[in-house]
Amino acid sequence: MEDSNSGEIEPPPPVVHRRPPRPRRGDVTPEGFVAALRRRLSSGAAVAARASFAADSGDESGPAEPSSSHRRGGSSGDTSSAGGGGGGSGGDFTAFSFRAASPVHRKAKESPLSSDAIFKQSHAGLFNLCIVVLVAVNGRLIIENLMKYGLLIRTGFWFNSKSFRDWPLLMCCLTLPAFPLGAFAVEKLAFRNAITDAVSTFVHVILITAEIIYPVLVILMCDSAVVSGFLLMFIACIVCLKLVSFAHTNHDIRQLTISDKKVDNAFSTADMDNLQAPTLGSLIYFMMAPTLCYQPSYPRTLYVRKGWLIRQVILYLIFTGIQGFIIEQYINPIVVNSQHPLKGGLLNAIETVLRLSLPNVYLWLCMFYCFFHLWLNILAEILRFGDREFYKDWWNAKTIDEVKYKSFSSYIGENGTWYASLFSTMLLSCNLPVHKWIVRHIYFPSMRSGISKEVAVFISFFVSAVLHELCVAVPCRIVKFWAFLGIMLQIPLIILTSYLKSKFRDTMAGNMIFWFFFCIYGQPMCVLLYYHDVMNRIGKTG
Repeated sequence: MEDSNSGEIEPPPPVVHRRPPRPRRGDVTPEGFVAALRRRLSSGAAVAARASFAADSGDESGPAEPSSSHRRGGSSGDTSSAGGGGGGSGGDFTAFSFRAASPVHRKAKESPLSSDAIFKQSHAGLFNLCIVVLVAVNGRLIIENLMKYGLLIRTGFWFNSKSFRDWPLLMCCLTLPAFPLGAFAVEKLAFRNAITDAVSTFVHVILITAEIIYPVLVILMCDSAVVSGFLLMFIACIVCLKLVSFAHTNHDIRQLTISDKKVDNAFSTADMDNLQAPTLGSLIYFMMAPTLCYQPSYPRTLYVRKGWLIRQVILYLIFTGIQGFIIEQYINPIVVNSQHPLKGGLLNAIETVLRLSLPNVYLWLCMFYCFFHLWLNILAEILRFGDREFYKDWWNAKTIDEVKYKSFSSYIGENGTWYASLFSTMLLSCNLPVHKWIVRHIYFPSMRSGISKEVAVFISFFVSAVLHELCVAVPCRIVKFWAFLGIMLQIPLIILTSYLKSKFRDTMAGNMIFWFFFCIYGQPMCVLLYYHDVMNRIGKTG
């Protein structure tokens, strides 16, 4: 207010905020309770709840407008108005969205598991459920196995006193490098024009045939274990494929350099580097490298990662022990206590195959990871081998044809012909070294010689089937053609999955068919068949 004497304006008195006294226990006024309830209703949690209810009821425009009582009380600032804040943004549950007259069903919606909406949903929870069920089921099987058989793994599983009787197989394996040296001598004479191409080809055929027959005779003449015989035949087949690639590639190099044979496209700088005569160093590197396709030079890394290499070796030893544990603890008891699947009852055979399928899947996945990832990468790191694409993501393929094309496109590039996708299989896509060898030395030469693509596909499968049967039949000393049929029957699977892909677009039928026939039915059945055939042979000879 203004003083009449001085004319100065007195400052207003300071505002003192006093905290109201805390009410005594049991002395809460109704007005305070109502105010507290309104504050809670106007909080963020309540707003979110109202928005959620509005969304569930189909109202995507947010909370409905406030009622007439809100509009009347919102402008006056009365504390009894909606939420203490007035307007339509806050408020209590008197809004129209929360009234019984408010419609709940506002638009047409599909059920989450219907055919039109199932692929629009997230199935992470169901995937977690599958993981939990898988862990629970496998845990029960592990406990049941230990309660029934105890711990069956032995210290002499991989090596014992009986392993010394397989020394002829070891000597045979150590003498196999003589055949690559013979092939190198033949190529040296051919590049010097000392012998003709026909003579060099004839000598290579003799060397390759002798390289395969030699370990077969050693295995059949010695009373060796099946595992030792399989390892020898596996190494012999690898050397055989490498010899074929060495002879075929150098023969083609001679045709392109010495004979000046014309090709459709021009050579690049990398191609010219690989059109060289073989050297002893290139042959030794090729025989040790994790590849089956010969070329004078390979992409190389700059250095060896020693720490990474040690970790891979440790993982290799761990997974090798896991494989032995699965075989000794789970597969052996099931196989020993089973009947011949073709001679017993149908239900008994199905039950045995299903019991064997689970440990077989785990064993096969461990073998794949141990060999194609760990072992081949260990060799590649030691030799500084650059191209380490030893497999593709075959486990994600929707059809077998898709896997074929994926595994093949990395080899022929983007300009490859479409029909090449007809020939590789899901099995070959997880084994790219063999796949590239078949494409380079069987499929393309067959096509260049005028053979139809269907016949070239059949020849490729036939060669693969013969090699598989050779690796299994010779160590088991029986010829039943189970492995041969397992490879050849993949051709009908290609036709089947191609039909399913054309009829049902974007389907996983091919992937499910592969997992069923290869891991659930095919491999367990082959294991049972070969085991009982071997036991029958031992029983007859004994």
